[in-house]
Amino acid sequence: MNLTEDGQFNLTNLSKINILLGKNGCGKSTLLKKIEEHLTIQNIGEVNYVTPERGGALRFEAGVEQNVITGGSWTKDVKRVNQWGQFKNYSVAQYRRLETLINREISNDKRVRADFSITFDTTIDTINNLLSNIKIVNSNNGFFDLYSKETGKKIEPDKISSGESELIALAIECLTFEKSCDPNKTNYLLLDEPDVHLHPDLQSNLVTFLVELVKKNKFSVIIATHSTAILGALVDYSDSRFAILINKSIDATFKPLDETYRNILPIFGAHPLSNLFNQNPILLVEGDDDVRIWQQAIRTTKGEIKFYPCSVGGIDFMSGYETSVIDIVKGVYDNAKAFSLRDKDDGNENIDDILPLIRFKLSCRAAENLFLTDEVLSGLNTNWNTLQSDIEKWLATYPEHQYFTTMESFKNSNYDRKEFDLKDVRNILIGLATSKPWEVVVGQTIGKLVLKELPLDFGDNKLCNYLGLKLTNHLTTV
Repeated sequence: MNLTEDGQFNLTNLSKINILLGKNGCGKSTLLKKIEEHLTIQNIGEVNYVTPERGGALRFEAGVEQNVITGGSWTKDVKRVNQWGQFKNYSVAQYRRLETLINREISNDKRVRADFSITFDTTIDTINNLLSNIKIVNSNNGFFDLYSKETGKKIEPDKISSGESELIALAIECLTFEKSCDPNKTNYLLLDEPDVHLHPDLQSNLVTFLVELVKKNKFSVIIATHSTAILGALVDYSDSRFAILINKSIDATFKPLDETYRNILPIFGAHPLSNLFNQNPILLVEGDDDVRIWQQAIRTTKGEIKFYPCSVGGIDFMSGYETSVIDIVKGVYDNAKAFSLRDKDDGNENIDDILPLIRFKLSCRAAENLFLTDEVLSGLNTNWNTLQSDIEKWLATYPEHQYFTTMESFKNSNYDRKEFDLKDVRNILIGLATSKPWEVVVGQTIGKLVLKELPLDFGDNKLCNYLGLKLTNHLTTV
């Protein structure tokens, strides 16, 4: 599905729920308003644009309801501005209209009448299911009152949190739109920054609510946001797409949330609309072993190391993850950075950055080689001479072992601790030195280096030497 208007906008590959990511000032709101105006003129179905700054309180105001009843262009005109101080008062007026629309649907459709689960009360239950602490209850004046779910006491509209107020207003808006849709035409709901004032959990609740609505009805949603929490909440919904808008572009090609985004978005989603991502940026690593190393290093330094490690599932997937992370960081965050770390393997340790992504390579062959550095072995109250002696004993004792040849090759390499491929014999070496998980030991040692409990030493078989100059400098200077 595409939405195009020559010289105005070009949105391609849309699905049922579509997320338009972008930083403040990139043109998301302008683009949505252009789409709304274009679709309204085309008269293709119901089109509703929801403004990003939704003020007011959940109180009835006769003047607002009169404007709603009168119709005309008033509703669309006031909702096209970026800030509307009476949006929530408008939502209260919409509540009465929602009841009318539901009763009309029940009256006109035999199948709906036969389905006793579809009533105005069950519709209101869908709103209350979004909320943890409060609920709305029909009042005698045809609108609703607010009550505490815990105490059962009535609460004044200006006493509830901004997030709760926001979610109620948005839910009423979405439900009213749904009941207004023309089942024989294509309908569009355009939500501009619905995440404003919403905690990440409430953002997730809103997404679940929208998914259930679009599953049952013929309409599509376009959401403009800079909240990756909203995007992350859609990873399991197959009819969702996203695009990143940069520098007031009018073109957006939407793409599905593939496995890469499924893995990295929960990390980004932990930091919506805040500077937390800048403080603890993502570190892409090759596998789960690397994740455990860096998690332990972070714990050891009590957060002095500013990374959030994420496994890409192998070096073959690293480039794809890097591209995806760069897209999100550029589209959502100001002046943010992300990081990736590879094993050196057989290649050169030098690697160029692709800003905002800073890329590292270990100076040793792989992460398990870090275990054989002098500092790690010292932390286990042993040293290389002792371990080498134990290796010699093992070779004499287990000549039939499946990895005897590999261990013998390690010996014949003059015990090249830095460059030898240790993967097959890693567990044997670790078992000779300790009963502790090797990732924990390595992570703790890296942490001690960052805390300056170990000297910066780039000599042979030293930790800094194996980590490499670029990574060591980053760890010890940030």
